[in-house]
Amino acid sequence: MDSSNDPEEGRRQAREAGRRRTPAGLGRACLWTACAAGLLHAAFSLYWAVGGRWLLDTVGRWAVEESAEAPLRTGLLLGAVALFKAAAALIPTASAYGRVPWPGLWRAVSWIGAVVLVLYGGANTVVSNAVLAGLIRPDTGYDRRATIGHAWLWDPLFLLWGAALLGYLLLSRAGRDSRRERAR
Repeated sequence: MDSSNDPEEGRRQAREAGRRRTPAGLGRACLWTACAAGLLHAAFSLYWAVGGRWLLDTVGRWAVEESAEAPLRTGLLLGAVALFKAAAALIPTASAYGRVPWPGLWRAVSWIGAVVLVLYGGANTVVSNAVLAGLIRPDTGYDRRATIGHAWLWDPLFLLWGAALLGYLLLSRAGRDSRRERAR
């Protein structure tokens, strides 16, 4: 039987499509996008902590020099940064699924983190791109490779992480309010 002519199949497909576009479904997509962006940041910090060098120069010449001059200290510092980023990526997700205690606390911390990530990532993306475009000319010059890394990779990834987390927080708040209304 051709399912394209089956009215019941058409209604089922419409229900499925409607479910995928719900605020809760979009909120979960935002949450997982934020988690992935944060874990990608954490993975690079961990990679550099254990001695990897690929794309390290896109962070800055100072990072390359520091890792060569004091590899143990740099590795420990980057390891701590990787742990912090991983926790910042995973805790909102774990909280959303009821896997950590004090969900209200973690939600408040997530709001703060999302705003900081959006402001930091957004401002640095704009400034780095302005430098590359010649709109801003630093008196001391600039490291082109690091500026490209910040303009096109690391800071937009921070911005994506924060915007996606903010999207989740906004959409899940609306979902919570509508559930409360239905319960009355």
